Order: sequence, then structure tokens, then C-alpha cells
Amino acid sequence: MNQDSLFKPTPELMQEWLTKWKAKRATVPYDEFFATEAARWGADQELEACVKWISEQDWTWTSSQLRSARRPKPSLKERAITIVENLIICEHLSKQDETTLLDALESLSD
Repeated sequence: MNQDSLFKPTPELMQEWLTKWKAKRATVPYDEFFATEAARWGADQELEACVKWISEQDWTWTSSQLRSARRPKPSLKERAITIVENLIICEHLSKQDETTLLDALESLSD
């Protein structure tokens, strides 16, 4: 599952925040209010996801396993695809991108 979709507030929640902000508008700037609400909401979502992950594990899990589960690293293939997409758009490759792309291509079977 795409983790980005787990952390996208619903239109209803955004409307709820807008209503709350309108009630406080004289005391809180719009951008500050929404940044705070979004950060709080995102932290709550992440906490619940961590609690769920931990409850599904045996008692031998480590903090590094939790970190890997919650922040998976993209595969070499995914990184190479991103580089190619960026190359198409920007027509420029950094040295690190060149290395990643070459590593990905070399890992493919003939």
C-alpha cells in the first residue's frame, strides 16, 4: 500500500479545520493554524500506525525494525525509475544519480 495515501487528510477534515480557523482567525494566522493542525493530525496517524505495527509483532522486534516498517527505503529499481523520470524532465544527472542508475542497470539480468 502506498504510505502517502495513509497521510492525506480527507476533504471533510480540511473543512473542519477551516471552520475551526474561521472561529480563531483574529488570533491565529491561516498558515500557522493549518500547519499545526496538519502536523498534529499526521503525528496522531503515525502513532496509531506504530501501535498497530507493534501489536502485530512478537516480543522480539527492535527499534530498527519499526523504523524500517514505517519508513521503507525505495528499492534500487524505484530509485532508478525516479532518476530516469527526473532526467526526462530536467535533462541533468548528478554523480550520485548516475551511480544509482548504473547500479540498477547492472543488476538486471541479460
